[in-house]
Amino acid sequence: MFLHNFKYELKMVLRQREFIMWLMLFPIALGTLFKVAFGSIYSNNDMFKSIPVAVVKTSDNQVLDEIFKGLGEGEDGTLLITYADEEEAKKLLFDGKVSGIILAGDNATLQVAGKGIKQSILDEIVSRCNIYQNVITEAVATGDMSKVQAVITELSKEVDACRDVSPAADNPDVYVQYFYNLIAMVAICGSLTGLHVATSSQANQSELGARKNCSPTPKFKHLSAAMLGSCVAQGVSMVLCVTFLRFVLQINFGGNLFLLYAAAVLSGCLGVALGFFGGSIGRAKYEIKSAILLSFSLVLCFFSGLMMGNIKGILAEKAPWVNRINPVAIISDSFYCLNMYSDYRRFLTKVVGMVIYIALFVVLGVLFSRRKKYASL
Repeated sequence: MFLHNFKYELKMVLRQREFIMWLMLFPIALGTLFKVAFGSIYSNNDMFKSIPVAVVKTSDNQVLDEIFKGLGEGEDGTLLITYADEEEAKKLLFDGKVSGIILAGDNATLQVAGKGIKQSILDEIVSRCNIYQNVITEAVATGDMSKVQAVITELSKEVDACRDVSPAADNPDVYVQYFYNLIAMVAICGSLTGLHVATSSQANQSELGARKNCSPTPKFKHLSAAMLGSCVAQGVSMVLCVTFLRFVLQINFGGNLFLLYAAAVLSGCLGVALGFFGGSIGRAKYEIKSAILLSFSLVLCFFSGLMMGNIKGILAEKAPWVNRINPVAIISDSFYCLNMYSDYRRFLTKVVGMVIYIALFVVLGVLFSRRKKYASL
C-alpha cells in the first residue's frame, strides 16, 4: 500500500503546474538571465590583470630601468609597459590604452587622466620606486658593492603581515553568489509541493483529502508516502537545476561536485518540509496558502541576496541573527562554504542546520495535521 501511494503521489506532484513553472522553467529562464548579466563582469572588471602604462624616459636612470624591468617581467607582471615619447604617451592615455604615464628621470613621476583602482595602484608603485631608488643610490654612493647587494636582496624580499590561509576558492567570482541563491530559491519554492501534501490530506480542502480520511489506511502512511514522493520529485528538480547551471551555462561552483548535488537535494527536502508545515496550519484554501507561502519564500530569498547582492552583508552587520535563522541563507551559505573553504567544518554546520529545520517542520506539520477533526465527510 505504501508503494502504491508513493507512486501516485509522485505522479500528482509531477503534474502540478506550479511544479513545472517554479521548479523547472523559471530557474532555467532566470539562470540564463543571470549568466548574461553577470557572466563576464568578474573576468572583465574585478580580476586583477597587468596594468597598462606608458613609460617616458626623460633621462638615463639605470636603477629605475631595472625596477621597471622587474615589474614588467612575465605574463602576470604587475605592469604592462609601453616605452614611448611624451607625445605618443599622452595619445595612448587619451585613447584609454594605458592607465597612466610614468616619467622616468632622476625620479619617477605619474600622470593620470582620472581616478580609480588602477590609478591608485600606479601611484603606490611610483612612490615605492622612488623610495627604492633613493635607498639603492645611497648604498652605491658608499662604494661597498657587498652593501649594495645586501640592500637589493632585502628590498626584493616580500614582506607580508598576514597569515596565509588555504581556502578552496575554486571560483573566487563574487557574482556566483547569485547562482547559489538561485538554487536556494528553487529549493525553497519546493514548499509548493509540500503544501500539496498537506492540503491533499485535509478533507475540507479537496475530494481527494476526503477520500484519504475515509480510507482505512493509517494517515501516517498517507503522509509519509506523499512526503517521500514530493522529496523525490523535488530532488530531481534540484539535480536538473544544478546540472543546467553547471554544464549548460558553465557556471563554476567550485568545491566537490558530489557534495554540491547532495546539499542541493537536501535543501529541496527542506523546501518540501516548509511547505508541509505551512499547509498544515489553519483551514484556508489552497490558493490562499499558496500565495502566502510563495510570498514568504521570496522574502526569504530577498534577505539571502537573490535580488540585492550585498543585503546579506548589511544584515551581518546590523542584524546577524537574520542570516542565522533564514533557511534560504543557510542553503546558499552551504554552497559558498563548499567552494571557499577546504575545511568542511563550515559546510557541515550548514548541513546540520538544514537537517534540524527539516525535522522541526515535519514534526510540527504532523502534529498540526493530526489535530484536525471533521464533523462530516
